[in-house]
Amino acid sequence: MRKHIPYPRRQFIRRILKSGIALAFGILADVKINGLENLPKGGPLIVVGNHFHFLDPLMFIHLLPYPTEFVGGAKMPNAPSATHFLQKLFGVIPTARGTVSRDTLYGAESILKQNGVLGIFPEGGSWATVLRPPRPGTAFLAWRSGARILPIGIDGSVGFFNHIGKRRAPVTLNIGEPFGPFTSASNGRPSREELDEMGHVIMRRIAELIPAEKRGFYSDDPAIREAARGTEIYPFATTAEI
Repeated sequence: MRKHIPYPRRQFIRRILKSGIALAFGILADVKINGLENLPKGGPLIVVGNHFHFLDPLMFIHLLPYPTEFVGGAKMPNAPSATHFLQKLFGVIPTARGTVSRDTLYGAESILKQNGVLGIFPEGGSWATVLRPPRPGTAFLAWRSGARILPIGIDGSVGFFNHIGKRRAPVTLNIGEPFGPFTSASNGRPSREELDEMGHVIMRRIAELIPAEKRGFYSDDPAIREAARGTEIYPFATTAEI
């Protein structure tokens, strides 16, 4: 039986968490938001962004006006243990990194079929601070669901806590124009090459929304691309996700 997740859900606890995040950012951060006019009225929508720090999902929660579901790693090796509790309290759709995760796919699809909003970080983790190639899961889900994609660039999560006690941390959230849906040239299941190109399209849209020096593999500058070499190595399992 395919996994179904009702949408929206956990509304009471998520409102409390969203209010707490807004309060914390109001005290600790100077958040600048650009592109609010690009926010669609609703779903089905896949929201994507760069993932350089464990704070990035909180940035999405703070920014997005919709009830938003998230796909996230069942294990978070690069995040403090306190965030594991918050993840469970919020109720993300868990995925085992680097593995075939059909339950994750069907759960995410069920959200989009209900005209929901789903947040995903295509890189699959926050082990580097420059943009890296995506895992194939986001592109595959976008193709299967026919949902539009909303890119968001996050700048300021890295080094956020270095500002505590000195000044409010500068954070910039740039909202790009929605794009998609994706289609396959064969009108059937896309090849791995097609999925890879769809993923690159997603990452290039994100790259446009972050500082040039952080665009990594999607920079126009050969020196920046060369400096990013090695960060593309996926540090978890090597099995394809889809």
